[in-house]
Amino acid sequence: MTQTNKYALTFETLAELSSEIRSARTDPAPALPKLSEILAEISPLPRGTLFLGMANDGLPILLNMLDPRPGPILIAGDKGSGKTKLLQIVAQSIARVPANHNIRYVAFTNYADEWNALQNQNCEGILPITDSESASYLAGLVEWAHGKQNNQQMVILLIDDFETLLSSNEIRQYLRWLLLRGPSHRVWPFITLNSGRSEKLASWLGEFRTRLFGQIEDSQISKILAGTTENLFQELLPGSQFAMREGESWLPFWIPRLG
Repeated sequence: MTQTNKYALTFETLAELSSEIRSARTDPAPALPKLSEILAEISPLPRGTLFLGMANDGLPILLNMLDPRPGPILIAGDKGSGKTKLLQIVAQSIARVPANHNIRYVAFTNYADEWNALQNQNCEGILPITDSESASYLAGLVEWAHGKQNNQQMVILLIDDFETLLSSNEIRQYLRWLLLRGPSHRVWPFITLNSGRSEKLASWLGEFRTRLFGQIEDSQISKILAGTTENLFQELLPGSQFAMREGESWLPFWIPRLG
């Protein structure tokens, strides 16, 4: 039995037991493999590829950052659905890519204590969302991206809390450009949104071509965010499971344990 098949059995079993797990309010994370184990198994990844999670069949969910068409990434879900954890999975995945892949990240958060232990050689900083330093960083990043640089470096913006970031008028103008042009200039925004605030921020949702959804209980909010009232998002296990659109259907996937 291959390691990938072993993971598939784990994911399929958890998916089958998801209703019981939700009812018992237990955390399925201890049954999931560690990120380091998965990356060791599927490495080396192609240049410019970022790991996001694992499908039920044990195959990895990957983002090709050399292709700007997916655009900026929105991570939406109810409180406790695992949005911050998914950002941290992305950060730790970047830490394990070869140095010559030239991928760096910066995290914007008002809870730096949740991130300090995750800093690594690929991290450009952990910045408070409402701090003037964040506005200065984004201004410099826009200037860098405008510069038609010849190097192959890519920058990942991990922004934990979309609404708080938008409270700054100065930041809003930089963010609008980065959402519209960033991926084509090798700058990839990953931004979390509490699903309960989606109606208030509806005018910004059109900027996101790719949306990853954690658990969302309210079907009307699902309609605002994903154009569907299907109960798929209600059934996702908070903190461990997300879903993304794949063609005309939805693909659920698992995020591993950090470590």
